[in-house]
Amino acid sequence: MSVNFDKLEIRNYKPLGEVVFEYLRNAILSGELKPGERLMEVTIAEQLGVSRTPVREAIRKLEKESFVIMIPRKGAYVADLTKNDILEVLEIRKELEGFAAALSAERMNEVEKEQLGKIVEDFNECLISMDKKRMIECDNEFHSFIFNGSKNQRLINIIFDLHDQFQRFRLIYFNEFTNYQEIQVSHSKIYDAILNKNPKEAREEAENHVESIRELVNRWITEV
Repeated sequence: MSVNFDKLEIRNYKPLGEVVFEYLRNAILSGELKPGERLMEVTIAEQLGVSRTPVREAIRKLEKESFVIMIPRKGAYVADLTKNDILEVLEIRKELEGFAAALSAERMNEVEKEQLGKIVEDFNECLISMDKKRMIECDNEFHSFIFNGSKNQRLINIIFDLHDQFQRFRLIYFNEFTNYQEIQVSHSKIYDAILNKNPKEAREEAENHVESIRELVNRWITEV
């Protein structure tokens, strides 16, 4: 395992196993722990300053939530998304993104639109400097802001449950592909439609955005 973790800040209100679980889960979602990387109980425990028991508990929970796979006689490894996982994530995203964008075009207020525009600008600046890490963050912020802008709590709850899968796909995508300018253009079109209070156009642009990604990923999967 190549990652060096910092010592945990232990808080009394959560079981230690839960604290370690959240720490490792966030490391996977941020890309610090990469697919295929082995999780060594002893090493993790030493680096975090805890015993092996909470680390073992955390790894078991990560396995139950499909972040980790256990290979007999080899140990625990960070799970990768399968080809089918990726395509299913994109199918779901296409419908949810379009719905959320349409609602946001109807319901976002002027302050929220200004905030969304700032996220678009931040992504553009990151593209100029080729700050991939920040681009990933901005992409997440952009889509999350639109989901929240829908002001449909049930939709937001669904997205919250799927967020981890969306984020893991986002990491894979930004590392495998370099069509950042196309993403920039798509974000701008979605934003303009929301800004102009055009729900039909917002839905179409959001769906087109995800569909173009799906087509690119599908070709990539076929070629691999």
